[in-house]
Amino acid sequence: MAVERSDPDPSGAADPMADVTREQLHAYIDDALAEPEMARLEQALRDSAELRSRLKAVMQDRDRGEHSIGAIWRRERLTCPTREQLGSYLLGVLDPDHQAYLDFHLQTVTCPFCQANLTDLQALQQKDAPQSQQRRRRYFESSAGLLKR
Repeated sequence: MAVERSDPDPSGAADPMADVTREQLHAYIDDALAEPEMARLEQALRDSAELRSRLKAVMQDRDRGEHSIGAIWRRERLTCPTREQLGSYLLGVLDPDHQAYLDFHLQTVTCPFCQANLTDLQALQQKDAPQSQQRRRRYFESSAGLLKR
């Protein structure tokens, strides 16, 4: 039989997850936290009935169709670039401000959806690299004859 810890830590240390925000719980549900934070939150959920209760409330709000601006923002992923923009990012052809934003979104925010999309595009780019090189060579060879005239 598992015993839940309801009394404070005897060592007097503050509960590291006492200040878990609603946004962090949403990110936990979306699997959008960095690994160390995800591990700490999972441990805190095991140790805290109150935190599990808060997580359950957040999940119920989502199931009911929470309509706050933050919920809509997260659900619709309004800050995420399109796949076409990610392709342009890979090619380095975006204007500097847009390129900087995507750097921030991918490397600082570490959006799991966009990182997965970018990884997929990179795999396609590497897979198609030999065919692209052959196509470029054929274009060049077919155009080189026109340049000599």
